[in-house]
Amino acid sequence: MLDLFAGCGGLTDGFMQTGNFWDVAAVEWKKPQVDTLRHRLFTKWGKVNASESVLWFDIQREEELFKGWENDPTYGSALGLDYFVNEVNGIDVVIGGPPCQAYSVAGRVRDEHGMEDDYRNFLFEHYLSIVDRYRPDLFIFENVPGILSAAPHGLKVSEVIPKAFADKGYSIIKDLSNAIVNAAEYNVPQLRKRVILVGLKNDAFAANSAQKILDDFYFSILPSHKGHKILTVMDAIGHLPKLEAYWDDEHHSKKVSHSTPVCELSWHKPRYSNLRDMDTFRILAEDLESGKKEYNSKKIAQLYEEKIGSKSPIHRYHVLDPSLPSTTIIAHLHKDGNRFIHFDSKQARTITPREAALLQSFDKDFEFIGTRGNVYEMIGNAVPPQMAKALALSVVDLLKKYKPEKYA
Repeated sequence: MLDLFAGCGGLTDGFMQTGNFWDVAAVEWKKPQVDTLRHRLFTKWGKVNASESVLWFDIQREEELFKGWENDPTYGSALGLDYFVNEVNGIDVVIGGPPCQAYSVAGRVRDEHGMEDDYRNFLFEHYLSIVDRYRPDLFIFENVPGILSAAPHGLKVSEVIPKAFADKGYSIIKDLSNAIVNAAEYNVPQLRKRVILVGLKNDAFAANSAQKILDDFYFSILPSHKGHKILTVMDAIGHLPKLEAYWDDEHHSKKVSHSTPVCELSWHKPRYSNLRDMDTFRILAEDLESGKKEYNSKKIAQLYEEKIGSKSPIHRYHVLDPSLPSTTIIAHLHKDGNRFIHFDSKQARTITPREAALLQSFDKDFEFIGTRGNVYEMIGNAVPPQMAKALALSVVDLLKKYKPEKYA
């Protein structure tokens, strides 16, 4: 397989966990994510050339990406994708998803131009170019549901993408709404809906109808890999050591709001929170603990105005209910965690990077490299590995069923 827009490797890790795939190469342009993926592939999966095969580069520079580059002031020197693909005589599967912020409804609301001028709207064209160059039998294209309604410059992405792939000889499911998958159904303790587009090379499945195969994938094969139960916040993070909240001025004068527990897992320490925010977290968590749940959107807005001294048009706070899956983990966590408040009022805090990772279904031994902000961001942008594993197993089933001469 080849992983594009790889991030820290959520998709890659899920595919590798099945034992059916080998990561030939990956492309990512953010260095902490690259460092994390290289480290994971080397230490967990024994990929000795991970520092070379995970390419730190701008995917928009296609010619260099394919052929390799030398002495770039930012990216240094590296062999291109052609080298790694040719080493294994071709790629079976391409996976990945362009950055989703430009497609997200929230992103379009926040941007005064509706994200129309955002270059990320058309990064899928580079994904398409790579698929066209290496001609895998199948690809996985992951993105947010907002992609179905995005229309930069009046072009409906939901119409542009199917036509673009069709022009290259690939089929995706006609009704894209059937491609929406909720990670909570696939062993991820989080409500997270994503569009998972499976593309089939028409030439590779000539004896069968591509749409028939895709219907089988979405309505039968993929659902067969659902988890046995819906996992909750408590299932994911309830076992972690508690963090003592400090309410005295002495600790806060040193920008320390919580204890650092003895924990076998890395990154289980929260960001600093001031006393005002901690009191807000405590009030809201106590409301959930009591069962009263009096703090609806209106009352939370009133609390915000009381604490901050100004009004907010958006709902800024949310306590994670331990009896339910988490709300969607997002990259905004690197700015603040106010929508991811821990359910224990005595701890009066937002979630740690490790808790975010567990809610995203990363294994406990997954090591993240970078600053705390880097880690929150890469976790929020990742594909949950357990959902990726279900996808990978489903891809194996599809290939063995419909192309047994090559994959059975």
